[in-house]
Amino acid sequence: MFRFISGIFILILMANSTFADIQESDESSLKDYLQTFSSDKNARFVAAFRDLNSDGVNEAIVYLLGNEWCGSGGCNTLILSRDGNTWRIVSNITISRPPILILKGITNRWHDIGVLVQGGGVKTSYEAELSFDGKSYPRNPSVPPAKRMEETTLFDNVIISTKDAKLIWR
Repeated sequence: MFRFISGIFILILMANSTFADIQESDESSLKDYLQTFSSDKNARFVAAFRDLNSDGVNEAIVYLLGNEWCGSGGCNTLILSRDGNTWRIVSNITISRPPILILKGITNRWHDIGVLVQGGGVKTSYEAELSFDGKSYPRNPSVPPAKRMEETTLFDNVIISTKDAKLIWR
């Protein structure tokens, strides 16, 4: 019995180690990618890696912070998918704020996403629901086809805040 439990414990440790290694590799390649289109040496990002389209490969949800990416309505959120050893943009969502949510709803095989809309002329903040149209998510969460979330059907809360944001250029 002890060997059985020890074996399970070792498998769990190996799985966690492998997950951490994959996450580190994803983040490293993501930083390399983000450096190709951001010249702001003070720009920061927060990223989460989740499989949004159930293909077995994690996409990157990236919240960007910096002069190039932010205004009074918030900052840009990128949805990226793997493209070999690098990434490609699936969506560039403007004027968004955390929390950034993955919702239970699925549209065109991709999970719906929720973002906070606040500032930039919006009087009362609200959470917007963004559905995938077959090619991308809506670019602006404050206008249709994005819509106000009537009730949160949370699947995963992926980016809660920006306090752990990392520099793109370090």
